Amino acid sequence: MEIDNRDKEEFFKEARTDIRGPLEGIRVLEVTTTIAGPRCGAIFAGYGADVIRVELSRSPDVTRMIPPMLPDTDPPEGYQHATLHRDKRSITLDLRQPGARDVFLRVARTADVIVENFKKGALSGWGCGYEDVRQVKPDIIYVSITGFGQFGPYSDRAGYDPGIQAMSGLLWMNAPDDSATPARVPVYISDELTGLHAAIGALAALHYREQTGEGQHLDVSLLDATMDSCTGLHVMAAHGLATPRYGNIVPYAAPTNVYACKDGYVYTGVLLDSHWKILAKVMGKPDAADDPRYSQLLSRLGHREDVDTMLAEWCAEHTRDEIIAALIDSKLPVAPVLTPQEACVDPHVQARGTIESVYQPSGGEIKATAAPVKFSRTPVYHREAPPALGAHTGEVLESVGIDEAQRAMLREKGIL
Repeated sequence: MEIDNRDKEEFFKEARTDIRGPLEGIRVLEVTTTIAGPRCGAIFAGYGADVIRVELSRSPDVTRMIPPMLPDTDPPEGYQHATLHRDKRSITLDLRQPGARDVFLRVARTADVIVENFKKGALSGWGCGYEDVRQVKPDIIYVSITGFGQFGPYSDRAGYDPGIQAMSGLLWMNAPDDSATPARVPVYISDELTGLHAAIGALAALHYREQTGEGQHLDVSLLDATMDSCTGLHVMAAHGLATPRYGNIVPYAAPTNVYACKDGYVYTGVLLDSHWKILAKVMGKPDAADDPRYSQLLSRLGHREDVDTMLAEWCAEHTRDEIIAALIDSKLPVAPVLTPQEACVDPHVQARGTIESVYQPSGGEIKATAAPVKFSRTPVYHREAPPALGAHTGEVLESVGIDEAQRAMLREKGIL
Protein backbone atom coordinates (compact mmCIF):
# COMPACT_ATOMS: atom_id res chain seq x y z
CA MET A 1 0.00 0.00 0.00
CA GLU A 2 1.41 3.38 -1.02
CA ILE A 3 1.44 5.87 1.86
CA ASP A 4 0.40 9.49 1.24
CA ASN A 5 2.23 11.66 3.80
CA ARG A 6 0.60 14.98 2.90
CA ASP A 7 -1.84 14.95 5.83
CA LYS A 8 1.00 14.12 8.21
CA GLU A 9 3.17 16.90 6.83
CA GLU A 10 0.30 19.37 7.17
CA PHE A 11 -0.35 18.32 10.78
CA PHE A 12 3.29 18.86 11.79
CA LYS A 13 3.94 21.95 9.65
CA GLU A 14 4.62 24.16 12.72
CA ALA A 15 6.51 21.55 14.73
CA ARG A 16 9.45 22.59 16.91
CA THR A 17 12.63 20.55 16.81
CA ASP A 18 14.58 22.32 19.56
CA ILE A 19 12.88 20.70 22.57
CA ARG A 20 12.16 17.13 23.66
CA GLY A 21 8.44 17.66 24.07
CA PRO A 22 5.76 19.60 25.94
CA LEU A 23 7.03 18.45 29.36
CA GLU A 24 10.60 19.63 28.84
CA GLY A 25 11.77 21.36 32.02
CA ILE A 26 9.89 18.99 34.33
CA ARG A 27 12.06 16.61 36.38
CA VAL A 28 10.64 13.36 37.71
CA LEU A 29 12.40 11.18 40.26
CA GLU A 30 11.11 7.64 39.80
CA VAL A 31 11.56 5.07 42.58
CA THR A 32 9.55 2.19 41.20
CA THR A 33 9.45 -1.44 40.27
CA THR A 34 7.64 -3.72 37.82
CA ILE A 35 4.94 -1.93 35.74
CA ALA A 36 2.48 0.56 37.30
CA GLY A 37 5.03 3.06 38.61
CA PRO A 38 7.35 2.70 35.62
CA ARG A 39 4.40 3.30 33.26
CA CYS A 40 3.72 6.61 35.01
CA GLY A 41 7.37 7.60 34.58
CA ALA A 42 7.34 6.40 30.98
CA ILE A 43 4.49 8.77 30.15
CA PHE A 44 6.46 11.70 31.54
CA ALA A 45 9.63 10.62 29.73
CA GLY A 46 7.79 10.08 26.48
CA TYR A 47 6.47 13.62 26.55
CA GLY A 48 9.82 15.23 27.21
CA ALA A 49 10.36 15.30 30.98
CA ASP A 50 13.73 14.45 32.53
CA VAL A 51 12.98 11.19 34.34
CA ILE A 52 15.67 9.94 36.72
CA ARG A 53 15.11 6.35 37.71
CA VAL A 54 16.43 5.10 41.05
CA GLU A 55 17.20 1.40 41.28
CA LEU A 56 18.48 -0.58 44.23
CA SER A 57 21.96 -1.57 43.05
CA ARG A 58 21.91 -5.03 44.61
CA SER A 59 18.43 -5.91 43.38
CA PRO A 60 17.74 -4.18 40.05
CA ASP A 61 14.23 -4.02 38.69
CA VAL A 62 12.73 -7.35 37.74
CA THR A 63 11.76 -6.12 34.25
CA ARG A 64 15.46 -6.13 33.34
CA MET A 65 15.43 -9.92 33.62
CA ILE A 66 11.96 -10.97 32.43
CA PRO A 67 12.28 -12.96 29.17
CA PRO A 68 12.06 -13.07 26.29
CA MET A 69 15.06 -10.89 25.57
CA LEU A 70 14.90 -8.88 22.37
CA PRO A 71 17.01 -10.42 19.60
CA ASP A 72 20.27 -8.77 18.53
CA THR A 73 20.44 -6.49 21.58
CA ASP A 74 23.75 -6.03 23.37
CA PRO A 75 23.52 -6.23 26.32
CA PRO A 76 20.39 -8.40 26.15
CA GLU A 77 17.30 -6.26 26.70
CA GLY A 78 14.09 -7.59 28.22
CA TYR A 79 10.92 -6.73 26.34
CA GLN A 80 9.19 -5.20 29.37
CA HIS A 81 12.22 -3.12 30.34
CA ALA A 82 12.48 -1.89 26.75
CA THR A 83 8.81 -0.91 26.83
CA LEU A 84 8.88 1.00 30.11
CA HIS A 85 12.27 2.67 30.40
CA ARG A 86 13.19 4.41 27.16
CA ASP A 87 14.28 8.03 27.45
CA LYS A 88 14.98 7.74 31.18
CA ARG A 89 18.20 8.16 33.13
CA SER A 90 19.30 5.54 35.64
CA ILE A 91 21.07 5.89 38.97
CA THR A 92 21.82 3.19 41.50
CA LEU A 93 21.12 4.07 45.09
CA ASP A 94 20.42 1.48 47.76
CA LEU A 95 17.86 3.31 49.86
CA ARG A 96 18.02 0.59 52.51
CA GLN A 97 21.58 1.56 53.40
CA PRO A 98 22.40 4.18 56.08
CA GLY A 99 23.48 7.36 54.35
CA ALA A 100 21.42 6.78 51.20
CA ARG A 101 18.67 9.04 52.51
CA ASP A 102 20.84 12.14 52.35
CA VAL A 103 21.81 11.41 48.74
CA PHE A 104 18.20 10.79 47.78
CA LEU A 105 17.02 14.04 49.35
CA ARG A 106 19.71 16.03 47.54
CA VAL A 107 18.40 14.71 44.22
CA ALA A 108 14.77 15.06 45.34
CA ARG A 109 15.35 18.75 46.01
CA THR A 110 15.79 19.23 42.24
CA ALA A 111 12.66 17.28 41.26
CA ASP A 112 9.14 18.45 40.46
CA VAL A 113 7.53 15.04 40.84
CA ILE A 114 8.45 11.88 42.72
CA VAL A 115 6.80 8.62 41.69
CA GLU A 116 7.07 5.55 43.91
CA ASN A 117 5.18 2.25 44.01
CA PHE A 118 6.57 0.37 46.97
CA LYS A 119 4.32 -0.97 49.72
CA LYS A 120 2.71 1.67 51.93
CA GLY A 121 5.26 3.12 54.31
CA ALA A 122 8.35 1.55 52.73
CA LEU A 123 9.95 4.81 51.60
CA SER A 124 8.98 6.56 54.81
CA GLY A 125 10.78 3.80 56.66
CA TRP A 126 13.91 4.64 54.68
CA GLY A 127 13.54 8.36 55.41
CA CYS A 128 12.43 9.13 51.86
CA GLY A 129 8.66 9.47 52.27
CA TYR A 130 6.49 12.47 51.46
CA GLU A 131 7.00 14.15 54.82
CA ASP A 132 10.77 13.71 54.50
CA VAL A 133 10.93 15.12 50.98
CA ARG A 134 8.69 18.12 51.66
CA GLN A 135 11.17 19.27 54.31
CA VAL A 136 13.68 19.94 51.53
CA LYS A 137 11.20 20.54 48.67
CA PRO A 138 7.95 21.98 50.08
CA ASP A 139 6.16 22.09 46.73
CA ILE A 140 6.97 18.52 45.69
CA ILE A 141 4.31 16.45 43.91
CA TYR A 142 4.74 13.03 45.53
CA VAL A 143 2.89 10.18 43.80
CA SER A 144 2.44 6.93 45.74
CA ILE A 145 1.11 3.97 43.74
CA THR A 146 0.01 0.84 45.61
CA GLY A 147 -2.46 -1.99 45.17
CA PHE A 148 -5.00 -0.66 47.67
CA GLY A 149 -3.99 2.90 48.57
CA GLN A 150 -2.63 4.70 51.62
CA PHE A 151 -5.74 4.08 53.77
CA GLY A 152 -8.54 1.54 54.05
CA PRO A 153 -8.72 -2.00 55.50
CA TYR A 154 -6.51 -3.49 52.77
CA SER A 155 -3.95 -0.69 52.53
CA ASP A 156 -1.19 -2.76 54.13
CA ARG A 157 -1.61 -5.61 51.64
CA ALA A 158 0.57 -6.16 48.62
CA GLY A 159 -1.41 -5.75 45.41
CA TYR A 160 -0.49 -7.10 41.99
CA ASP A 161 -2.25 -6.82 38.66
CA PRO A 162 -3.85 -10.31 38.41
CA GLY A 163 -5.24 -10.06 41.94
CA ILE A 164 -6.55 -6.57 41.29
CA GLN A 165 -8.26 -7.77 38.13
CA ALA A 166 -9.90 -10.45 40.27
CA MET A 167 -11.00 -8.14 43.11
CA SER A 168 -12.27 -5.39 40.81
CA GLY A 169 -14.75 -7.64 39.03
CA LEU A 170 -12.92 -7.29 35.72
CA LEU A 171 -11.65 -10.87 35.72
CA TRP A 172 -15.10 -12.23 36.55
CA MET A 173 -16.59 -10.28 33.64
CA ASN A 174 -13.99 -11.60 31.20
CA ALA A 175 -15.85 -14.71 30.11
CA PRO A 176 -18.17 -15.47 27.19
CA ASP A 177 -21.04 -16.56 29.46
CA ASP A 178 -21.86 -17.77 32.95
CA SER A 179 -20.78 -21.34 32.18
CA ALA A 180 -17.19 -20.34 31.39
CA THR A 181 -14.30 -19.90 33.80
CA PRO A 182 -13.38 -16.22 34.26
CA ALA A 183 -10.04 -15.31 32.65
CA ARG A 184 -7.39 -12.70 33.31
CA VAL A 185 -7.11 -9.98 30.69
CA PRO A 186 -3.94 -11.06 28.85
CA VAL A 187 -2.10 -7.77 29.42
CA TYR A 188 -1.33 -6.10 32.75
CA ILE A 189 -4.24 -3.77 32.29
CA SER A 190 -4.59 -2.72 35.95
CA ASP A 191 -0.93 -1.72 36.07
CA GLU A 192 -1.19 0.16 32.79
CA LEU A 193 -4.36 2.02 33.75
CA THR A 194 -2.98 2.94 37.16
CA GLY A 195 0.21 4.34 35.66
CA LEU A 196 -1.88 6.40 33.26
CA HIS A 197 -4.16 7.74 36.01
CA ALA A 198 -1.12 8.53 38.16
CA ALA A 199 0.45 10.57 35.36
CA ILE A 200 -2.80 12.49 34.78
CA GLY A 201 -3.09 13.14 38.50
CA ALA A 202 0.49 14.39 38.70
CA LEU A 203 -0.11 16.78 35.80
CA ALA A 204 -3.25 18.08 37.55
CA ALA A 205 -1.22 18.63 40.73
CA LEU A 206 1.47 20.44 38.76
CA HIS A 207 -1.19 22.76 37.36
CA TYR A 208 -2.50 23.45 40.87
CA ARG A 209 1.05 24.10 42.10
CA GLU A 210 1.57 26.59 39.28
CA GLN A 211 -1.48 28.51 40.51
CA THR A 212 -0.86 28.28 44.27
CA GLY A 213 2.75 27.23 44.88
CA GLU A 214 1.53 24.23 46.88
CA GLY A 215 2.71 20.67 46.47
CA GLN A 216 0.82 17.58 47.65
CA HIS A 217 0.79 13.82 48.15
CA LEU A 218 -1.12 11.75 45.58
CA ASP A 219 -2.54 8.36 46.58
CA VAL A 220 -3.19 6.15 43.54
CA SER A 221 -4.40 2.56 43.93
CA LEU A 222 -4.61 -0.17 41.33
CA LEU A 223 -8.05 -1.17 42.58
CA ASP A 224 -9.48 2.37 42.28
CA ALA A 225 -7.98 2.92 38.84
CA THR A 226 -9.26 -0.40 37.50
CA MET A 227 -12.80 0.06 38.81
CA ASP A 228 -12.94 3.61 37.42
CA SER A 229 -11.89 2.39 33.97
CA CYS A 230 -14.53 -0.28 33.38
CA THR A 231 -16.90 1.86 31.30
CA GLY A 232 -19.70 2.07 33.82
CA LEU A 233 -19.73 -1.57 34.93
CA HIS A 234 -19.48 -0.57 38.59
CA VAL A 235 -22.10 2.18 38.20
CA MET A 236 -24.53 -0.54 37.12
CA ALA A 237 -23.45 -2.80 39.96
CA ALA A 238 -23.69 -0.07 42.60
CA HIS A 239 -27.29 0.51 41.57
CA GLY A 240 -28.11 -3.16 41.91
CA LEU A 241 -28.36 -3.79 38.18
CA ALA A 242 -27.30 -7.11 36.69
CA THR A 243 -23.86 -7.33 35.07
CA PRO A 244 -24.14 -10.22 32.60
CA ARG A 245 -21.07 -11.63 30.86
CA TYR A 246 -21.40 -11.06 27.14
CA GLY A 247 -18.09 -12.19 25.67
CA ASN A 248 -17.56 -10.72 22.21
CA ILE A 249 -21.05 -9.36 21.60
CA VAL A 250 -22.12 -5.78 22.29
CA PRO A 251 -25.28 -6.12 24.38
CA TYR A 252 -27.06 -3.14 22.88
CA ALA A 253 -26.25 -3.92 19.22
CA ALA A 254 -27.04 -6.83 16.94
CA PRO A 255 -25.47 -8.48 15.13
CA THR A 256 -22.01 -8.02 16.68
CA ASN A 257 -19.33 -10.65 17.15
CA VAL A 258 -16.08 -12.16 15.97
CA TYR A 259 -16.74 -14.00 12.72
CA ALA A 260 -14.66 -16.66 11.05
CA CYS A 261 -13.75 -16.09 7.40
CA LYS A 262 -12.03 -18.56 5.08
CA ASP A 263 -8.60 -17.41 6.22
CA GLY A 264 -8.98 -15.50 9.47
CA TYR A 265 -11.39 -13.50 11.60
CA VAL A 266 -13.10 -10.13 11.57
CA TYR A 267 -14.94 -8.17 14.23
CA THR A 268 -17.98 -6.45 12.85
CA GLY A 269 -21.60 -5.65 13.49
CA VAL A 270 -24.18 -2.88 13.35
CA LEU A 271 -26.03 -0.68 15.80
CA LEU A 272 -28.04 1.70 13.60
CA ASP A 273 -31.14 0.54 11.77
CA SER A 274 -29.89 2.25 8.61
CA HIS A 275 -26.70 0.22 8.81
CA TRP A 276 -28.68 -3.01 9.18
CA LYS A 277 -30.50 -2.26 5.93
CA ILE A 278 -27.17 -1.80 4.15
CA LEU A 279 -25.66 -4.91 5.72
CA ALA A 280 -28.61 -7.08 4.77
CA LYS A 281 -28.20 -6.09 1.12
CA VAL A 282 -24.43 -6.57 1.19
CA MET A 283 -24.97 -10.09 2.57
CA GLY A 284 -27.32 -10.84 -0.31
CA LYS A 285 -30.42 -10.88 1.89
CA PRO A 286 -32.38 -7.80 0.72
CA ASP A 287 -35.64 -9.18 2.12
CA ALA A 288 -34.18 -9.04 5.63
CA ALA A 289 -33.53 -5.30 5.33
CA ASP A 290 -37.18 -4.37 5.97
CA ASP A 291 -38.28 -7.54 7.76
CA PRO A 292 -40.05 -6.30 10.93
CA ARG A 293 -38.15 -8.88 12.99
CA TYR A 294 -34.86 -7.20 12.11
CA SER A 295 -35.48 -3.68 10.79
CA GLN A 296 -35.51 -2.00 14.21
CA LEU A 297 -32.89 -2.35 16.93
CA LEU A 298 -35.15 -3.69 19.67
CA SER A 299 -36.54 -6.30 17.32
CA ARG A 300 -33.03 -7.33 16.23
CA LEU A 301 -31.94 -7.70 19.84
CA GLY A 302 -34.84 -10.10 20.31
CA HIS A 303 -33.72 -12.06 17.26
CA ARG A 304 -29.97 -11.82 17.87
CA GLU A 305 -29.37 -15.46 17.04
CA ASP A 306 -31.01 -15.05 13.61
CA VAL A 307 -29.05 -12.00 12.49
CA ASP A 308 -25.82 -13.31 14.01
CA THR A 309 -26.20 -16.54 12.04
CA MET A 310 -26.80 -14.61 8.79
CA LEU A 311 -23.61 -12.61 9.25
CA ALA A 312 -21.58 -15.64 10.35
CA GLU A 313 -22.62 -17.66 7.30
CA TRP A 314 -21.80 -14.81 4.93
CA CYS A 315 -18.35 -14.30 6.45
CA ALA A 316 -17.59 -18.01 6.30
CA GLU A 317 -18.05 -17.95 2.51
CA HIS A 318 -15.39 -15.28 1.92
CA THR A 319 -11.82 -14.38 2.75
CA ARG A 320 -11.04 -11.83 5.40
CA ASP A 321 -9.95 -9.26 2.84
CA GLU A 322 -13.13 -9.76 0.82
CA ILE A 323 -15.31 -9.15 3.87
CA ILE A 324 -13.33 -6.06 4.87
CA ALA A 325 -13.43 -4.61 1.35
CA ALA A 326 -17.19 -5.16 1.02
CA LEU A 327 -18.02 -3.57 4.38
CA ILE A 328 -15.65 -0.63 4.04
CA ASP A 329 -17.01 0.06 0.56
CA SER A 330 -20.49 0.16 2.16
CA LYS A 331 -19.32 2.51 4.95
CA LEU A 332 -19.92 -0.15 7.62
CA PRO A 333 -17.60 -0.77 10.60
CA VAL A 334 -15.28 -3.75 10.42
CA ALA A 335 -11.84 -4.67 11.73
CA PRO A 336 -9.58 -7.61 11.03
CA VAL A 337 -8.64 -9.69 14.05
CA LEU A 338 -4.88 -9.33 13.87
CA THR A 339 -2.09 -11.00 15.73
CA PRO A 340 0.28 -8.56 17.49
CA GLN A 341 2.82 -9.34 14.79
CA GLU A 342 0.34 -8.43 12.05
CA ALA A 343 -0.64 -5.24 13.89
CA CYS A 344 2.99 -4.07 14.00
CA VAL A 345 3.36 -4.20 10.21
CA ASP A 346 -0.10 -2.90 9.33
CA PRO A 347 0.33 -0.01 6.86
CA HIS A 348 -1.72 2.39 8.98
CA VAL A 349 0.36 1.57 12.06
CA GLN A 350 3.49 2.16 9.99
CA ALA A 351 2.21 5.47 8.62
CA ARG A 352 1.33 6.70 12.11
CA GLY A 353 4.81 5.86 13.41
CA THR A 354 3.24 3.73 16.13
CA ILE A 355 6.36 1.56 16.19
CA GLU A 356 9.63 3.47 16.58
CA SER A 357 13.24 2.38 16.78
CA VAL A 358 15.85 3.41 19.32
CA TYR A 359 19.43 2.19 19.37
CA GLN A 360 21.69 0.95 22.12
CA PRO A 361 25.25 2.31 22.28
CA SER A 362 26.33 -1.04 20.81
CA GLY A 363 24.08 -0.44 17.80
CA GLY A 364 21.40 -2.91 18.83
CA GLU A 365 17.97 -1.86 17.56
CA ILE A 366 14.99 -1.77 19.89
CA LYS A 367 11.59 -1.40 18.25
CA ALA A 368 9.04 0.04 20.63
CA THR A 369 5.61 1.61 20.72
CA ALA A 370 5.56 5.37 20.32
CA ALA A 371 3.86 7.88 22.61
CA PRO A 372 0.18 7.71 21.59
CA VAL A 373 -0.56 11.46 21.57
CA LYS A 374 0.61 13.44 18.54
CA PHE A 375 1.51 17.09 19.26
CA SER A 376 1.51 19.36 16.24
CA ARG A 377 3.75 21.99 17.85
CA THR A 378 5.88 19.90 20.23
CA PRO A 379 6.14 16.45 18.64
CA VAL A 380 7.72 13.68 20.66
CA TYR A 381 9.62 10.57 19.73
CA HIS A 382 11.83 8.12 21.54
CA ARG A 383 15.45 9.24 21.51
CA GLU A 384 17.30 6.88 23.83
CA ALA A 385 17.33 3.16 24.53
CA PRO A 386 16.60 2.01 28.08
CA PRO A 387 19.67 2.84 30.17
CA ALA A 388 22.11 0.35 31.60
CA LEU A 389 21.84 -0.03 35.35
CA GLY A 390 23.33 3.07 36.94
CA ALA A 391 24.46 4.56 33.63
CA HIS A 392 23.78 8.11 34.80
CA THR A 393 24.69 7.89 38.48
CA GLY A 394 27.83 9.98 38.06
CA GLU A 395 26.30 12.80 36.03
CA VAL A 396 23.17 13.10 38.18
CA LEU A 397 25.04 13.15 41.49
CA GLU A 398 27.66 15.52 40.07
CA SER A 399 24.81 17.90 39.17
CA VAL A 400 23.66 18.02 42.81
CA GLY A 401 27.15 18.65 44.16
CA ILE A 402 28.34 15.12 45.01
CA ASP A 403 31.83 14.92 43.51
CA GLU A 404 33.84 11.88 42.47
CA ALA A 405 35.64 11.55 45.81
CA GLN A 406 32.31 11.53 47.64
CA ARG A 407 30.85 9.06 45.17
CA ALA A 408 33.82 6.74 45.66
CA MET A 409 33.17 6.78 49.39
CA LEU A 410 29.49 6.05 48.83
CA ARG A 411 30.41 3.11 46.60
CA GLU A 412 32.69 1.71 49.29
CA LYS A 413 29.77 1.79 51.73
CA GLY A 414 27.49 0.02 49.27
CA ILE A 415 25.16 3.01 48.96
CA LEU A 416 25.89 3.42 45.24
